[in-house]
Amino acid sequence: MRRALIPILGLGFVGQAFAFSASFDVREATVAGIHNALFAGITTCRGVVSAFISRIEEFNPQINAIIALNPQALSVADDIDIRIASGNATGALLCVPVLLKDNYDFAGMPTTGGSRVLADNYPKGDAPTVRAMKDAGAIILGKANLHEFALEGISASTLGGQTINPYDLARTPGGSSGGSGAAIGANLAVIATGTDTVNSLRSPASANSLFSFRPTRGLISRAGVIPVSYHQDTLGAMARNPHDLAIALSVMASVGYDPRDNETASIPPDVVGKDYSASLHGSHLKGLRLGLLQGFINRTASPETTPVNDAMDAMVAHLTAAGAEVIPVADALYDAPAIGALDVQRFEYRELLDEYLSRSSPDKSFHSIYSNLSGGGGPGDFLVLPSQYSYIRTAAVSSTTDADYTARLRDIRNLTRHLQATFQTHDVDALIYPEQRNLVVPLGSPSQAGRNGILAALTGHPVVVVPAGFSTPTASAPIGVPVGMEILGRPWSDGFLLNVARQIGELVPVRRMAPFANASVEEVKSYEAVPVIRPDAGNIPAAYPLGVY
Repeated sequence: MRRALIPILGLGFVGQAFAFSASFDVREATVAGIHNALFAGITTCRGVVSAFISRIEEFNPQINAIIALNPQALSVADDIDIRIASGNATGALLCVPVLLKDNYDFAGMPTTGGSRVLADNYPKGDAPTVRAMKDAGAIILGKANLHEFALEGISASTLGGQTINPYDLARTPGGSSGGSGAAIGANLAVIATGTDTVNSLRSPASANSLFSFRPTRGLISRAGVIPVSYHQDTLGAMARNPHDLAIALSVMASVGYDPRDNETASIPPDVVGKDYSASLHGSHLKGLRLGLLQGFINRTASPETTPVNDAMDAMVAHLTAAGAEVIPVADALYDAPAIGALDVQRFEYRELLDEYLSRSSPDKSFHSIYSNLSGGGGPGDFLVLPSQYSYIRTAAVSSTTDADYTARLRDIRNLTRHLQATFQTHDVDALIYPEQRNLVVPLGSPSQAGRNGILAALTGHPVVVVPAGFSTPTASAPIGVPVGMEILGRPWSDGFLLNVARQIGELVPVRRMAPFANASVEEVKSYEAVPVIRPDAGNIPAAYPLGVY
């Protein structure tokens, strides 16, 4: 049975009230900044964690980004403070608050996929990537909302409700890792994890003015995470700067070869144990050759597309002025909707979900979860949007033994070879394009239209997302809606891409805080267990009040 949600301040963590250090402002806090403050005696780990919990209490009700908090977070922080005092504290993520997308296994909290039907899905242990972050000293702060089972991009779920974009409270945050993106955009943690089957790490990064990576396929073990597609799934993270992102990648990739995910057997020997932070130095943009995929840009003027095009045009101008060469790539094959026809996730989803559930919730299966989906409707304990009915019905009867699946894999191999040839033909170091051809969609939209992530998802090439600009401010978006740019490279060039992202971020410092969350929370306020506040976003159930399991 699902445990009752408990008000945060009612837990009585280690018998004392939340401490808060007013001398250290956690807004836009970085990994290095936290470490400097800790070892300079400016604050304590408990003070850092308490400050972020305070921000969550204050701002999460408006954006609904976080499903639940880890009841052990402050206890772990206290242990770190003891280690710091004794001179025995190390770790790349020491005392860094990390949010997990709620499809990652973390012992002691349920892995729900955002679904009420999995509210009691308690895993037997941590996902290897979660274990690596804990070993590096990270504080697992809690679980972030997502689109239910990570199957769409508007970030709505029966357990978490509709997540709201902190930059425009009338829009979605992207997805499916929208809770992670909205939380980091609003400074509710330092780093958040996500998963990416087509766009799901990069869409919320783009929509929340963040840096993110989709790694080379096989670099990071996917074990211990609710799966969607063997061929397309990857894990990754989001952060407010490329340095923190590089640390997250280094830690998550430190798992190396994992027998539970045989894609990790492809990791080259010179990549094993790589410190991606070491990639973020030297080099310059002058002489860098970047291919601009013209087919991934919608030049039809409209209020939703023009701001994206303006941001991209301005970015290209900055890159050119810095000495980079931007080469237009007008290849008819690079058409995101057309490439999307090769998507294979619906052939793989049912089999992979059943395999995952057999370990933690053997009483459940794909068919038991979706058994009531018929005639365009679904049961009240899980969310399937109208745009997903066809997907679920196809997944119910599809298999990796289907001839169409084999044919798509063949076409994906051809696409991958064509992409490799593009690098050689145009002699480019990376390809660039907007993550989304239009602004992130408004609340109530049936799907997250206009995204370009499918190319990397199918080919397994690495991508880094950088903030590229903002739309013109409006009444609901006081500083505009964020726009992000993808930088796609050759396999195993993850470190190179992060360094390019660093240089672009320094050349064009776009990242800005969401105005509604720009205030500093000076003290922890009393917590009232009330439902989250959200605008009407269609027939989406209200969320549970924020609490801890």
